[in-house]
Amino acid sequence: MKSSIIIILSALLITSCSVQKKTDEDQPVSTIKPIENNAQFFSAIAKQSSFDAVKINSKIDAKTGSFIPTLDAVIYIENGQKIWMNLTAVILQAARGVATPDGVKGYYKLDKTYIDSDFSYLNKLLNVNFIDYNALQNLLLGRTFLPVSDENYKLTQNAQGFNLSSKQTQKITENGKTTEYNIALDYDKDLNLNYVILSNPQSDEQLEITYSNREILNNESFPKSVKIIIKAKKTDEILIENTKFDFSRMETTYSVPANYTKKEIK
Repeated sequence: MKSSIIIILSALLITSCSVQKKTDEDQPVSTIKPIENNAQFFSAIAKQSSFDAVKINSKIDAKTGSFIPTLDAVIYIENGQKIWMNLTAVILQAARGVATPDGVKGYYKLDKTYIDSDFSYLNKLLNVNFIDYNALQNLLLGRTFLPVSDENYKLTQNAQGFNLSSKQTQKITENGKTTEYNIALDYDKDLNLNYVILSNPQSDEQLEITYSNREILNNESFPKSVKIIIKAKKTDEILIENTKFDFSRMETTYSVPANYTKKEIK
């Protein structure tokens, strides 16, 4: 079931050509000075997408310690309403999933299992509590998906763009368990989100996301490359390569085949 969780998570969690490794040279240089107009910055990064719908053809590679073949994905997003995804391995369907403001659903064909949950499913997998539909869509599209504010974050400028860093550890509570994270977000000079890291100062747990190779389509910036690293007791990586964007609507079907078994996330 672990493989199916990662596959459906990758299906519901990201959108992404070649993944660029983040080296020390890629990291923003030391901060120079605070941004003069913080309100303008926070307003700009909070701006919502204006597209009606987008269909994205992608390739997904997941590294979990177990063999998972490269997956071909069709990711379809109706702005603010639905994220639908179909995954195939070689030529055979492997999984299908859909997320709406009500929650997430998905089935994994190889072991005939399915999930049907609110967003606690994704929050449990990531050990956070802020993922809802809007956060998930923004995460997929390379937009700010964390709650940030001038009150709780320090905004600075550097040679590559801008950096937001939490002024103190941010408390995230899930299932009665409170975890504190140090959070940092990097933006380029056009205020596109490049990099996010949440790190637990009490453990080695981290969630790290890198967006790169952006393309301007329909007057919006879309990341063609996304790399997600989830570090806990072990490290899982999800790499996604987008190969085509289409802004026309499409029909999306979802129904769990007969004789599939529901799985609970523990």
